[in-house]
Amino acid sequence: MIYLDSAATSLYRPPAVERAIVRAMRTLANPGRGGHVPAMRAAETVYACREEAAALFHVPDPSRIVFTMNATHGLNLAIHSLVRPGTKVLISGFEHNAVTRPLHAAGADLKVAGRKLFDPAEMLASWEAALSWAEVAVCTCVSNAFGYVLPIGEIAGLCRNFGVKLIVDASQAAGILTVDYESLQAAFIAMPGHKGLLGPQGTGILLCGEEGVPLMQGGSGAESRLQTMPELLPEHLEAGTLNVCGIAGLLEGIRYVRERGEATILRHEQMLLQRAVSELSGRGLELFTGEEGQSGVLSLRCPWMDCEELASRLSDRGVCVRAGLHCAPLAHESAGTLECGTLRMSFSPFLSAQDVKKACEILVETVEEAKRN
Repeated sequence: MIYLDSAATSLYRPPAVERAIVRAMRTLANPGRGGHVPAMRAAETVYACREEAAALFHVPDPSRIVFTMNATHGLNLAIHSLVRPGTKVLISGFEHNAVTRPLHAAGADLKVAGRKLFDPAEMLASWEAALSWAEVAVCTCVSNAFGYVLPIGEIAGLCRNFGVKLIVDASQAAGILTVDYESLQAAFIAMPGHKGLLGPQGTGILLCGEEGVPLMQGGSGAESRLQTMPELLPEHLEAGTLNVCGIAGLLEGIRYVRERGEATILRHEQMLLQRAVSELSGRGLELFTGEEGQSGVLSLRCPWMDCEELASRLSDRGVCVRAGLHCAPLAHESAGTLECGTLRMSFSPFLSAQDVKKACEILVETVEEAKRN
């Protein structure tokens, strides 16, 4: 099997991640819920993960690291904290449903700026023209559908200039691109643990530039006499028992990223991207690529074959890709692919150039067979 769906979730992980999860299941209890050894070990593991994440994302205070179930949970927390019915919210044309659905549910007044694929100059000009209208902004670092790296640093600077609070969706960037909390100065930065950070599903992180408003109420292991959530982070936003086993695995994933380095991981994935483009060019396929500013994600279309059917046939031959709208209809609307979607290949630090070459050979054979028939 060749797995090319890492933009959805990382299937290949450092071996230490699995070992940490199993060890946690056998030895760790609930942090903050007792002074006995299993509870204290759990507290130490959770805090170690906060420290590693703080170091990776340049967060001076580890208490600003809030653990979530996934990026969607973190984005909902952030939006719940800043958006009320009628709040004027500016978003990019490449946002995921994890952004657009909670904004619609909150009754936000939405405006979209930046609709051209692989055109950061157009993105910045559109945002600069629209920010005087906005009260809150939400922007992804990287399009999950196309790998388009948005100019998030410049967008954050524009938001500061206009006094607009920014929520950053770092789902496709964390662990692959530099995500700098101090530089971005965003209100919130949300990310999953199970993609570029190489942790298990059911984990996520919210970097909090603001205190936030709790999305859920419940036990926190601190200030139990209060009938409101504790005022201080991270307990302020962490209601209920944490996913300690998942956080133990996430800790090892973050350690791997820090040891290897985001720049090295990005170079490897971009090398695999270029290998795929080279193998697939001239085959009659439509490849969505930019000259620069693209992460390890390649979307494509076959003029004579539905992308869902192509993905199914590739799966039958041991190649795992994703097809459709990738939970990002706004991005496909911006790219002109809303009616048909795309087939998406996304790469991993654990894939080789030979893996990609083989997958592309199978893809070409599959579409050529379909064309003959």
